[in-house]
Amino acid sequence: MSFQRLVRFVNGQGKTLYGDLKTEPTGDLTGSEVEVLEGDIDQGFQSTGRTDKIVKLLCPLPKIPIVICIGLNYRKHANEANLKVPSYPAVFTKPADALAGPYDDIPIHPDAQGMLDYEGEVTVVIAKDAKNVSEADALQYVLGYTAGNDVSARHFQLPDTSGGQFCYAKSFDKFAPIGPCIVAANLIPDPQKIHYVTKVNGEVRQETETSDMIYSIAKIISHLSRGTTLRKGTIIQTGTPSGVGLFMEPKGFLKNGDIVEVVVDGIGSIRNKMVFE
Repeated sequence: MSFQRLVRFVNGQGKTLYGDLKTEPTGDLTGSEVEVLEGDIDQGFQSTGRTDKIVKLLCPLPKIPIVICIGLNYRKHANEANLKVPSYPAVFTKPADALAGPYDDIPIHPDAQGMLDYEGEVTVVIAKDAKNVSEADALQYVLGYTAGNDVSARHFQLPDTSGGQFCYAKSFDKFAPIGPCIVAANLIPDPQKIHYVTKVNGEVRQETETSDMIYSIAKIISHLSRGTTLRKGTIIQTGTPSGVGLFMEPKGFLKNGDIVEVVVDGIGSIRNKMVFE
């Protein structure tokens, strides 16, 4: 695909472009200079030899087939939830319209505001169609890695309030922000050695190493491709660690104007404000 850290951005002339960030991202990337790329996810990318500045950073992917999410995939999170670890990963999905950019505001429908929660996650982007992939070969199907937040309206998720509708609770528009870039898979040879934190208004709520995962990223890809085609461009949110608002005392649910930041070492950070409609 010929990139190191893929970004999509608007430049000073209002054009939407792809770029390659040559240095490890830190902080807000607005104003950063990147190498301009031509091409797209389907056709691949080539350098233009030009550079440009990011005026507005966009979601690195303009569209996706689907978001596939894994539940209960960190040992400490399973412990805080007092839940038994299943034999297979718990799987649910979000529609393509849940996708959002790294700095986008997240609109929150009135019916989703009462128990709004965050879930910082390492997110995988699939490079090519995959079916019946072995665990040993699974990482060959990864385009790259990015940061994500599995925004969750717990009111619709919990069995005693709405029947345990995981998909519905997590599928509102823009409930899957990702970014700030897609780091090429070859720059992260072992995705089970990634450190990241989730902050709410600057307060650290979650901190983990992906070594705490119950199911490795390779195992997840193999499981999801069993008899099912994972389409190119699919993103996989690989589960959240302990520290979600639901299990805090008092509860740590999000309020209007709260800013959730997910900071992943080597990948960068997303920062999204919750805006109650």
